[in-house]
Amino acid sequence: MAQLKASLLIFRIPLLLVIWFSTPLATAQSLDVSDWSSIEQQARGKTVYFNAWGGEPRINSYLNWVAGVLDERFDINLQHVKVSDIATAVSKIVAERQARNDSNGSIDLLWINGENFASLKENKLLFGPWAEKQPNFNLVNADRFPEMREDFTVATDGLESPWTRSQLVFYYDKQWLTEPPRTIEQILNWSRENPGEFTYPRPPAFLGSTFLKQAVLELSNKDSALYSPVTDEEFKRVTAALWDYLDALHPTLLRAGRYFPNSAAELRRLMGDGEISLALAFNPNEALLSVRTGELPQSTRTYVLQDGTIGNVSFLAIPYNAQHKAAAMITANFLLSIEAQARASDPNYMGSTTVISIEDLDETARGQFDPLSSELTTASPEELSRKLQEPHPSWTPALERAWIQRYSAR
Repeated sequence: MAQLKASLLIFRIPLLLVIWFSTPLATAQSLDVSDWSSIEQQARGKTVYFNAWGGEPRINSYLNWVAGVLDERFDINLQHVKVSDIATAVSKIVAERQARNDSNGSIDLLWINGENFASLKENKLLFGPWAEKQPNFNLVNADRFPEMREDFTVATDGLESPWTRSQLVFYYDKQWLTEPPRTIEQILNWSRENPGEFTYPRPPAFLGSTFLKQAVLELSNKDSALYSPVTDEEFKRVTAALWDYLDALHPTLLRAGRYFPNSAAELRRLMGDGEISLALAFNPNEALLSVRTGELPQSTRTYVLQDGTIGNVSFLAIPYNAQHKAAAMITANFLLSIEAQARASDPNYMGSTTVISIEDLDETARGQFDPLSSELTTASPEELSRKLQEPHPSWTPALERAWIQRYSAR
């Protein structure tokens, strides 16, 4: 996104499902992706237009550092194209395909996951396979961590390179809340007893949509239908308990549910201003980072719900018509390096969770990663090991549409 926070997904991609052309699409066969020295040579002097979320200053600053390294070492000019909604980048790819622009695309690298990836893959709008040919791909140990090859239940098939991990966490101010609610049902009961102390971002903001998915997973006891393409019948059956839950929860929320924040940043501000005492994030280190910058009080603590929370991997993909595929591959490979991943995980910089299997590194390499497990603000590694799988990507837009229809007019 995170994520795609990265990732306020307002424009959805049903449009892609009706787009089909007979012109052959670009594949990895136009480049020898196994000849990395040749890839590096072809990348020199090129510009990579990297479309990624631009709403988090820490990420923007980190990518500025990445740009400097790529320029110095590889003669690559990285341009971070800041988007507030990654679906606008997807719509560009669709428009270029409609215009038969199959080789001079405006996007070279794309930060995506979930339903965006599923639709782009289904409609053959991505370049590849290439990701598992990267020299640094072995660092993620995909055999041990199969989520590195799966995006919201959809196989990546070498079309995406892992970048960061994300997981839903909750955080609270222990000055006002000594024992936080540990389940979705407990959140409702606690909110009834403490009206106005909790809220969540308005879907389709990524964090708000994730809260809906977390709730429906718990309330349905992880119904198996959630891991298959959504149907009208199954949607109605599985979500009945969710709407009953939200109907009961909303009157207890901040401003009686008449107002929902638009982003994780706005939620942090409400927490920092003392308007609420319980919040959520999709970066396990978000509260720690905000405590260090003074956004949140030192008394902030992070935790994971007792039966686990949704976790996923954010990926990088190359559009089928990218102009500078070789340079995009070099960029993705560097972002997967120990150096780049260690800096990204440093709370003084991006503060993300690495996709590298740190246990497989030697002592010197492991030492580059700032250990956060001793920080009181963060959730423990044991808590973060309790992960729930994302539902099938088709459930996200279905949940968002239903939420908007049901609650936006209120």
